[in-house]
Amino acid sequence: MRTAVISVSEKTGIAAFGRGLADRGWRIVSTGGTASELMEAGVAVTGVDQLTGQREMLGGRVKTLHPVIHGGILARRSVAEDMKQIAERGIEPIDLVAVNLYPFQKTIVRESVMLAEALEQIDIGGPTLLRAAAKNHAFVWPVCDPSDYERVLAALEGEEEDGSDLRRDLAEKVFRHTASYDAAIAGYLREGGPGSANGGLPAELLASLTLVQKLRYGENPDQQAAFYRDASGAGWGIPALEQLHGKELSYNNLLDVDGALVAIAPFVDGERPACAIVKHTTPCGIAVGRSVLEAYQKALACDSVSAFGSVIAFTQPVTEAAAEAIAERFVEGVLAPGYADAALRLLEEKKNLRILRPERPERLRSGRGHLWAGLDMRGVLGGLLVQSSPRPIATAEISEGNAAVSTARSPTAEEWLDLAFAWAAIQSVKSNAILLARDRASIGIGAGQMSRVDSVRLAIQKARDAALDPTGAVLASDAFFPFRDGIDSAAAAGVTAVIQPGGSVRDDEVIEAADEHGIAMVFTGRRLFRH
Repeated sequence: MRTAVISVSEKTGIAAFGRGLADRGWRIVSTGGTASELMEAGVAVTGVDQLTGQREMLGGRVKTLHPVIHGGILARRSVAEDMKQIAERGIEPIDLVAVNLYPFQKTIVRESVMLAEALEQIDIGGPTLLRAAAKNHAFVWPVCDPSDYERVLAALEGEEEDGSDLRRDLAEKVFRHTASYDAAIAGYLREGGPGSANGGLPAELLASLTLVQKLRYGENPDQQAAFYRDASGAGWGIPALEQLHGKELSYNNLLDVDGALVAIAPFVDGERPACAIVKHTTPCGIAVGRSVLEAYQKALACDSVSAFGSVIAFTQPVTEAAAEAIAERFVEGVLAPGYADAALRLLEEKKNLRILRPERPERLRSGRGHLWAGLDMRGVLGGLLVQSSPRPIATAEISEGNAAVSTARSPTAEEWLDLAFAWAAIQSVKSNAILLARDRASIGIGAGQMSRVDSVRLAIQKARDAALDPTGAVLASDAFFPFRDGIDSAAAAGVTAVIQPGGSVRDDEVIEAADEHGIAMVFTGRRLFRH
């Protein structure tokens, strides 16, 4: 009689699996709740304690950690000495291990969970059983996924085939599963911890990622692609978005949605609605308005040509009036914390339009409590770059009382408001980044240029192309001006105030240029590169 050890936290399908094994003449060894589930389904069960002669102890922490169990799993049937040793000790071979683990990930996402509770959900016996079975998969069936139960039963039915290829596949899945489980634990313990000697970044960074969907292709049709989520807890960021309508999001759509979330993050808690229109991961327009419609109109006015095929994000629910305006144009996707009923009906008339809504809006800004919380990652050839995530700028951070005026003239009250908006908005623009703003709206954006003065000229040209006069606008720069030429170009276009980090060896030259033109300039001391 062959023996299976079954001990599962997720009990979906386990009764049918146990019956299937019993019908094939297998003996079932089980523990606690799993044993009860199987017996209720009419499956005869041998308790682990009956096999080991030892009752579970330490509140259930020790149940299966015993030589009778692990000797039976790890004995190599093809090694005579292994079989002799277990026979001498009265240990019988164990031929199948079906285990899934304590729900650690589900536990840690609860807002009120305490460390002691999380620690009790770290499975010890389960991973040990699975790893032992996977190591000895030449002889033992290692099963960690309920979706494999039917495959295993079907393979056991076909006695003429040894099933070695399937067991190898199952073993590979076990090691992926336990590695992901350990990565989630490590990520949880790292969050809020003392960090490491590596400047707060761990010496080893473990990924725990779960496939969300396979994508038709990547950036280009000849590239394979897929979308994964952080598996250390409940979804946040893009995985926390619910798609209400439209085609599946593509690789490039997802990148634009990411850019849209970055763009609206500084304005999520604002009283007035904000809108960001994103194309190729960077805003082509961003604005705050007295209504959702006005925010959209102001953002669109910045560059209505580039807005073709864009992703549009809002910080407040989309109104019917805003939906009517959006429906007039070709848009790839809309993202908002909600939609008026009439607005949703209007947008759903666009067959392919992706309509997105966060399941929990507060998760858009933070991954707190999850594996990647506080970290930005980017793949490079042969490796991964990791940095702490940038802190979103809040418009309240820039005001007359808490920013350094470097020029003879201080900004006016209206300029202070626009400078605060521009500084919050520019952090989502790819560097070299220049953003012109007036009345809490971008009117020209220069992004991704190799020289800063070219970004200034591009922003000015974009404003003029959109019939928006840069005269009287303010300018934000994501990094310092290395020369005075950027200030000279801005002044020639009528810019009256500038906000930038400062820190150039030529700051004096740049300040002198601003004073010559009567421009008010504010230094923030913080660079906002987004490469």
